[in-house]
Parts: sequence; structure tokens; C-alpha cells
Amino acid sequence: MTQHAARPGRHSANREAPSQASGQSDANGASTRKTASKTPGIKPISKANLMVVPANGALNASPARRSATDKDVPLREDIRFLGRLLGECLREQEGDATFEVVETIRQTAVRFRRENDRAAGAELDRLLKRLSRDQTNQVVRAFSYFSHLANIAEDQHHNRRRRIHALAGSPPQDGSLQHALEKIDAAGVTGKQLRKFLDEALIVPVLTAHPTEVQRKSILDAEREIARLLAERDLPMTARERDRNTAQLRAKVTTLWQTRMLRDSRLTVADEIDNALSYYRTTFLHGIPQLMSELEEDIAAIFPASRKTKGAAAEAAPLAPFMQMGSWIGGDRDGNPNVTAETLDHAATQQSQMILGWYLDEVHALGAELSMSTLMVDASPELLALAEASPDHSAHRADEPYRRALIGIYARLAATSKTLTGHGAPRHPVADAEPYSSAEAFAADVQIVIDSLRAHHGRALASTRIDALVRAIAVFGFHLASVDMRQVSDVHEAVVAELFAAAGVEKDYAALPESRKLELLLAELRQPRLLTLPYHEYSEQTRNELAILATARELRARYGQRVARNYIISHTETLSDLVEVMLLQKEAGMLKGTLGSKTDPARMELMVIPLFETIEDLQNAAGIMQSLLDLPGFDSVIEHHGVEQEVMLGYSDSNKDGGFLTSNWELYKAELALVQLFEQRKVKLRLFHGRGGTVGRGGGPTYQAILSQPPGTVNGQIRLTEQGEIINSKFANAEIGRRNLETVIAATLEASLLPQQNAPKELSTFEGIMQQLSDRAFGAYRNLVYETPGFKDYFFATTPITEIADLNLGSRPASRKLMDKKNRRIEDLRAIPWGFSWGQCRLLLPGWYGFGSAVKSLLDTAPDEKARKAAVATLRKMVKTWPFFSTLLSNMDMVLAKTDLAVASRYAQLCDDAALRKNVFARISKEWHLTCEMLALVTGHQERLADNPLLARSIKNRFAYLDPLNHLQVELLKRYRSGKDGDDIRVRRGIHLTINGVAAGLRNTG
Repeated sequence: MTQHAARPGRHSANREAPSQASGQSDANGASTRKTASKTPGIKPISKANLMVVPANGALNASPARRSATDKDVPLREDIRFLGRLLGECLREQEGDATFEVVETIRQTAVRFRRENDRAAGAELDRLLKRLSRDQTNQVVRAFSYFSHLANIAEDQHHNRRRRIHALAGSPPQDGSLQHALEKIDAAGVTGKQLRKFLDEALIVPVLTAHPTEVQRKSILDAEREIARLLAERDLPMTARERDRNTAQLRAKVTTLWQTRMLRDSRLTVADEIDNALSYYRTTFLHGIPQLMSELEEDIAAIFPASRKTKGAAAEAAPLAPFMQMGSWIGGDRDGNPNVTAETLDHAATQQSQMILGWYLDEVHALGAELSMSTLMVDASPELLALAEASPDHSAHRADEPYRRALIGIYARLAATSKTLTGHGAPRHPVADAEPYSSAEAFAADVQIVIDSLRAHHGRALASTRIDALVRAIAVFGFHLASVDMRQVSDVHEAVVAELFAAAGVEKDYAALPESRKLELLLAELRQPRLLTLPYHEYSEQTRNELAILATARELRARYGQRVARNYIISHTETLSDLVEVMLLQKEAGMLKGTLGSKTDPARMELMVIPLFETIEDLQNAAGIMQSLLDLPGFDSVIEHHGVEQEVMLGYSDSNKDGGFLTSNWELYKAELALVQLFEQRKVKLRLFHGRGGTVGRGGGPTYQAILSQPPGTVNGQIRLTEQGEIINSKFANAEIGRRNLETVIAATLEASLLPQQNAPKELSTFEGIMQQLSDRAFGAYRNLVYETPGFKDYFFATTPITEIADLNLGSRPASRKLMDKKNRRIEDLRAIPWGFSWGQCRLLLPGWYGFGSAVKSLLDTAPDEKARKAAVATLRKMVKTWPFFSTLLSNMDMVLAKTDLAVASRYAQLCDDAALRKNVFARISKEWHLTCEMLALVTGHQERLADNPLLARSIKNRFAYLDPLNHLQVELLKRYRSGKDGDDIRVRRGIHLTINGVAAGLRNTG
């Protein structure tokens, strides 16, 4: 796997020079051993064509002297370099013959894709069909790993470009905190107003485990190390250091090749918990405190009046921990029978063990760093008292109170870890000590150290590691992240029905009308007694659901209230769906007081959060929430939660239900209706966005997504899911991860404090047009997916959905219900594998279908050409002035750029019914061309991604390496489904490997 040789005039720093160990480079960057000359089409080049660039050239080159083309040279060089290492590894591990097969396929694919050579396409097809089963898997692995390595190179290039801009003193970029604060300052917001806003804000990325993460943790760990080593190459290096770096990279690439890419067994919930926790040490534990510190510095600089001054000293006021972390892993039971009370307890314990271990490491490091002696500098009385209370009585440290205090803190923290998790400290404490009763008590001791340093000429020391530690404690506590619980409403109904029946209250609760259900539920909530009978034998489902809540209650007592504070009800369709969970909380001892009582008002430990998913649910959302707020006595529940109520919006099912355009529009309208309701009731609304990876599931750039929210819907309160392989693409690299967190904060600030940017003057007109587009797109989408005879059979035949369900991607099944071939329905399929499958066959249909028909139909209603031109002008104005609409089309533009009808047509051949195949694919193809045509008409851009040429080039370059994977996937699916090779483990593994490779190449697939 190699690319063309580097050109003269390179600008990157310390690029690979030929070394004696690896041999000289040929025209494709491959090692030129004696056998290489036998490889057809590979010509060696001379040393004269290779250049060594001065150290640090990439970072020190003036941006003004670099053309738009030049700035991407380091990226291309990194891709060539990593490709060369992969090629060398392939030759070494599998032999010259395999290398030549892969290289011939690569060259043919590149010629076919980039030169539009039809003969090359036919040749590529012949080459791939002649491969043996073993060769097939080797080719698939090679192209898959190249996609992985290209992703690493792109991430590094993004980091490099940001650093170049920073070194050049360029203005702050969109999405940066500094840019957001400058805009807020220009809008007249004062520093005092900003700080008050941040004191009440809450921003929570929520990590979820969904069946689209196709990489093993071992692969992720190796790729993180490759990213680190690649970043080193932009630093000044001696020849020996460069050679050592190259050797380490070669070793890591070899590790990748020799590591099993896929799991032999299905991922467990415990595995998912471990995978998610690995991102904390990489990104979150350092990144969030760093962002909080930088935000304080920027506020102090841009809003100088907000500084607190004491004499000559000036100190920025500490910010509240407005950014926190959430997780569904271990608590999300919707459709996943593998999540139980035990997994919830395991998740909380593992999280606590992770954060306490990190605290112990940091305190230990501080003990080594803070060596100040009272012979040199004084310390505060509080610090001296803390030192005296320490179990450390060594005469060697008698004059080092900071060290003694920190040794005491370490001992208490070690005892805390033992008490909470059962695990002691990695380094034994000096002596036993009392555990901390809370994270706040731990933070108070650390603050004593900081205050003493600041008061005694140690301000520089107080602003380093220990400052980050105290910020981390405020954010992560002893729990690390809040674990949400989630279950589908049908399960709650079944459990409540069983409780009522066993207690003799109602024999068939589920069959009652909504009004009667509410009557029974509210009456029971006013009763002081419990429904649950101590000696009755309940069903396994009821026992499990009650056990989950009992475990949540225990965890809150152990780790603090933030460890579990949200309960999400999937498919919320009625008010009773919410009240049922209130009753279940009462049964678990989590509802104190009595609903409606003035003397002992109700206080509920877990916030009951509806999840509105389908189009109909979104349309009913405001009405259901109004009914909830109207419940007698519910005002005390709201008050207990800080006069806040969260509502979750589902992007996935609404898209599968109504299509891309209608889903986004109904989400927009639901948000506006909810804002209006909550403003009337003077209750703070927090929206939880269930975004996925694909555009069809709410994916796309987070910064633009938040800014495009309807006016008033953010208001400093936002939670959003980060799912599947998107977690890796966003947070595996520390710099990329920090940047993603920064953009979420920046966008939240701008959307909350600059709401006028989201409200064009013609908004009501725009919304009316959008409704017409939505109605037309909904009709087109529903007609294809739900009204076309045989469409479900076409989908199951022409996508790898069945094989995806079989792949060991996650702990959750691909469908909420077991499906056989006769009874399978698209309605029962989870939205995630639905979108994932369309990505694999390169149609990405959920991200665009219906738009073309909608726009054309709208324009066709114009009475004459003048009216039609006026309608087009209005649509173009919508793009320019309405962030919601422009973001919608920008995301669709990206999806259309990633689709490929030629590749998709090969998947269509998997459908044996020729008439069905011809009908459905022709309709999809026609709509795709119409959508591209209408998008060009509305935006004025004929080319895809005209506003994002870097992404356009990236996608175009990737296609040549995705083509072989897609071609082979189709061929393997044919073999597997024919029955002849169905039991061949190599064929099944090959299919799964292609799924991995295509997902890596497309990046946002799940």
C-alpha cells in the first residue's frame, strides 16, 4: 500500500529520508529489494529525486508564502510515508507475491477512479474475482489498514494546520473559545453576565455504546501510538532520532498487521465500558480542565472588569464545572438484554476506579514536585495543620509541609479507593487513614495547598498540575461520569401491570385507556405504602427492572448523586409512560414525600426524561410535556431538580420513520414548541440531542449543528450523544479531542448569548417553505421505503445488514425484536444498523432521499417562470441567512459526495428479483441525480463540497482505496449467501473485514 513518490520542494519537517535499514524508495515509495524489480509496473527512482527538508520546516514556513496547494503537501507526504511502511510490512510478512497483488490492485483502482479509465475498471473486476480466499482477506486487510492510517494522517494534518495558524498569529478561528468570546464581547455582553451564565450552564457529551464501532481496543491502542509517533516528526530531529522514530512506526504498523482486526466473540458490556474509559486518560481528564483554565484566562483578557483584584494581584474567578461527562454504557437497557443491575454497578465501579487512580497518580506526582521547605518560604496555618495531620512523620521531611500534606491526602485517597471500589492504591500509602466522605472534602484539602502556594510566592506552582487537579475534581468527582438509565416504555408498562396485578389493584393495566392508567398511577403515588410484595415471585423482567433502580439508589449513596441522575424513557408516546417510571422509583425508595402533599412534597432522585423518537412522537412532544407540568404536585419534583427539566430528541428513528428532511424539520418544530411551553411555565429546558455518526442520524460538524438550533433552544443547557466509531474519530487523538470539546463550548456560548444570529427577518416565510418541502419529501421517502412492494426484500438483499447483525460489533442486537426472513420488517430494525448498511453499499440513502423531489415539486407549483425564479431566489436566501437550512444542506452535500451509484449498482446485483432490482435501483438513482441537480440549483454550486475543498479532496482520494473493498464485499456476499462457502470462516471473516475497512474509509458511518 503505497502512493506516488514525494515531489521536490516539500514543506514538511523531517520527512523520511532513505535509510540503510529499509533500502531506497521506488516510484511508489516501496522498499527496493532485489525482488521488487520483478513487480510489474513498479519503477525505481534515483536518490536525486528525494529531498531532505530542514528541521521544523512545516511549522516555521510563513503561511503567506505557502499556496493553497502547498499547505496540503505535508498531509500527502504523511499518507505516502505510512503507506510505504504498510507496503514494506506487507512484503515482509506475506511475501513478494502478495505485495505485488495488492500493489497491482491499488494501481489499477487508482487509474480507474482518478483517470476514469473504463478498461482499468474491467481489469480491476477481473483481478478481484481471481483472488483466492486467503488472498482476498490479505487484500482487504491491506486496504482497510491504509484507510486507518490515512485517517491518522488527516488528524495530524488538522493539528499541524491549527498550530501553523497559531504560530503565525492568525485571527481566532470559528469554533474557538477566543473567537466566541470576542463575538460575545462585541455584542455587548459583560463579563459579569457571562460568568453568571456559565455558573448556570451545563454542557454534557454523553458516550454511548452502539453497534457501529468496528475496531478492537488493541487496534485503537496501536493507532494512538502511531498518531503520537507521526506527530513527533514535525519536531526538530537528528538523523538518529528520525531513524529511531521510523523504526518505532514500522514496529507499530507491524503490530497492526499481526493483530487480529476483528473480535472472535461478541463484545460484552464490560468490554464496552473498558473501551470508553480508555478515552478519558487520552482526552477528557486533561482536556476538560485545560479548557476550563483557558476559558478563564480568555475571559480575564477580553473582559478585564470581571477580574477579582486584591491589591496588586489579580485572579480570575473560578468557573463552575459547566462541562461534565455522561455515559449510557452499563445503564442503557433499551433493546439490550445484556445490561442489568450488575452491569450498572460494574460501570460505576470501573469509572470510580479510573478517576481515583488518576487522582492518586496526580497527588503522588505533586508530592515529588512540591518540595518547598519552611526554611525557605512560609506556609499557611491551614496547610501546616494539614501537614501535621498527615501520617508521614519522617524526619527527612519535617521542614517540607507540602509534601507531608500531600502524603496525607494520598493516604486518605487510597483509603477512599479501597472503600468505594475494593481496589487499593498503585503505591502503598505511608499508613492507613480515614477515607474521604465526598469528592468535595478531597477538593477542600487540595484547595488548602493551592491557597497556601498563592499566598506565599508560589503562584506559578499553583497554576500548573495542582490547578488542573482541583478543576478535575469539580468536573469528575468520585464518579467520573453520570450513567444514564434507559429503557423502552413498553417494558415499564409490563412491569407496572405485573405489580398492579400481583397487588390486586388491577388485573389488566396494559389494556386500560390512558385516562384510567393515569388515575391508577397517580392514586398509587399518593399512597404511603409500596405495591411490591416481599414474598411474591415476580417475573425475571420485573425483578431486573426493580433491581436496576435499587442499584442506582445504592450507587448514589456510594459515589455521590451525580453518578446516576437521569432516567430516559424510549418511545415516550403518552403521559403515563413517564408517570410509570415515577411509580417505579417510589417502589425503589427513590421518591420521597407524596405527590400533591403540601406538608411533605414529592422529591424524585432520578429525573424522568422522555425520548421522543418518531415523527408522531415529536409532533406530540409539547403536549405531553404540558400534561406532565400540569400534574398536581409535580412542581415540587421540578423544584427539587433545580427548576429544570430535560427532554431528549431522537434523530435516528425519526429519520428512519420520515426521512432526512422531515426528521430535521420536525425536530426543529418540536424544539420551538418546547421552548415556548417552558418559557411560559418559567422552567429551564435542557434538550438532549440523540445524535449519531451519519448525517441521517443527526451527524455532521457539531459546531454548525449547535449554531443551527432554533432560537432559545440552547440557552446554556445541552447534552448530546457521541456514538460508536465517532467516539474514536473525535477523541482518540488528544488534540483533536480537545478541539472537539472546545467547539461544543464555543457553539453553546454563541447559540445562547447571540441568539439573533439564528433569526433571519423572513423566518416565518422560510418556515412556511420548509413545511412544504418537508411534506413533499416525506411523501417521496415513505412511498419508497414503506409503500413500495418488496422494498424490504431489496434492502436486506442489497446491503450487508444481515452480516452486520452477525458481526461482533457491540453487546446490543441489531433489532429490538428477533426477525426471521418471513417476518422481518424495517419498522423493527434499529436505526443504527439501518444507516450503517446504507453506508456500506455507498448509497447513504437516509441522508438525502426525498430532497430532490421536494424541491422540484415545490418549483413546479410556480404559475410561471418569473414565480419559479422568485422561488429559487428565496431558497438561495434561506441558504445564506438561515443557519438551520444552510447546515441541513451542507450536511447533505457531504453525504452526496460520499455516495457512488456505480459501486451501489454492484450491490443491487445481489437482489435476485430482476424486476424488483430494476424498479428500486432506478428510483433511487433518479432521486439521487434529481437531488444533486436541485442542490446545485439552490446553492449555486455545481460541484460537491465547493465550500470545503479539503474534505472534497480527501473523499476523492479515498474512493480509489474504497473501491476494491466494496467490490470484494459484493463478491464475498455472493459466495457466502450462495451456501457453498457459507461455512467457510475465511469468507465470513472477509465480509467482516470489508465492513471494517469501508467504515474506516467513510469515517462517519454509524
